[in-house]
Amino acid sequence: MTNPPLSTNSNGTNDEEMPDTSNIFKSRDFMYKLIISQLLYDGHQSVATALQQAVQVETNNAPSDRLFHLTITGLEHEPGFKERPKAIGFGSNNVGSGLDLEFETESNVPAPEPALYETAYVTSHKGNCRAGCFSSDGQLIATGSVDASIKILDVDRMLAKSAPDEMDPSRGEQQGHPVIRTLYDHMEEVSCLEFHPKEPFLCSGSKDMTVKLFDISKASVKKAFKTITEAEPVQAISFHPLGDYLIVATSHPVIRMYDLNTLHCYVCAFPKHQHTATVTNLKWSPDAKLFASCSKDGNIKIWDAVSNKCINTLIKAHDGLEVCSVVFSKNGKYLLSSGKNSICKLWELTTSRCLITYTGAGTTGKQEYEAQAVFNHTEDYVLFPDEATTSLCAWNSRTASRKQLMSLGHNGAVRLIAHSPTQAAFLTCSDDFRARFWYRRTPTL
Repeated sequence: MTNPPLSTNSNGTNDEEMPDTSNIFKSRDFMYKLIISQLLYDGHQSVATALQQAVQVETNNAPSDRLFHLTITGLEHEPGFKERPKAIGFGSNNVGSGLDLEFETESNVPAPEPALYETAYVTSHKGNCRAGCFSSDGQLIATGSVDASIKILDVDRMLAKSAPDEMDPSRGEQQGHPVIRTLYDHMEEVSCLEFHPKEPFLCSGSKDMTVKLFDISKASVKKAFKTITEAEPVQAISFHPLGDYLIVATSHPVIRMYDLNTLHCYVCAFPKHQHTATVTNLKWSPDAKLFASCSKDGNIKIWDAVSNKCINTLIKAHDGLEVCSVVFSKNGKYLLSSGKNSICKLWELTTSRCLITYTGAGTTGKQEYEAQAVFNHTEDYVLFPDEATTSLCAWNSRTASRKQLMSLGHNGAVRLIAHSPTQAAFLTCSDDFRARFWYRRTPTL
């Protein structure tokens, strides 16, 4: 059986031999237009103008981040990009679709109520424990203290210690001590911690006015491989979802954005966009388009992550009192905040409306310390530590119905709460020098 003959054009040559040069030039021009648009969007006016003159492309396109998103989409289809090995404990995990008030959820296996969690492990510092976080896959936690130390703990080893009878003998690594690293490179209190989303790095901020990056894949390393020096004590940090940028909040109202490859620092060019008091917390959105910040000035600000401009301000978000925490939902539609009025709020970003108010925490009115409101791993619940009773408050995230109160077992104020992104587990850090790891074990039949 012979193949059918190729069609020929009027010149007698095969169509496959004659590429459509007009399409090639159109594609090239379109590519340059996107590059020029991206340069304008990033504020590089002179570079964009020079490129436009060099390639002789006319463009009236409004600045956009289209090239950035097309590049990310293209990279996802590159074999080398997909096959790039990830360090153990630093993969990306999405547990369910999360909170979406526009659709009814029909979960076959509802997440356990936080009040059903039990203490699986307790670690102690030599000073008040005020910082903590989970790795992106939930396999590691880090805790930081006023004693300037940082501990990194393995979740599987903590679970094995708490229930040795259930330990899988084939997993010998679990038989080791849960604390796998202790880092000493700060001079004062460790105020915030966050794992890199892709690499085996831990980032820390401190009252000693430094931000440090540690390579935790090396067992012998106790010092940071990269240090950023600030002019004020560091309050909060947040990684870009791809890990290339870091936003930093200090006691100064101006938010800094750092390129971690070059350590170049960027700030918004418009002073009026900034907060007017200390920034207490900030978080990047999952799609990297936005980041949110909150402050002692009582306001929440939403920022365009590419132009670094404030695009919305939620004024007096918690009755004018200090706003202590902000966190995006997985789909980026909502923002969860907490304030010193012991109230948590769920905001719809497209309308700037407060959709749900979670009340009932804090029996003594205005709280003394900053506390965080967090989602559980499925976003079915909102968790918040009650300062007055040292208990855990939990609400159904969709209905705001109050769930069972649970004692957290600390002898001091709970200064941080962080929930695992992948499983029924959370971490509490307290002024009693201790960090508690809480876990919900699956009941055995």
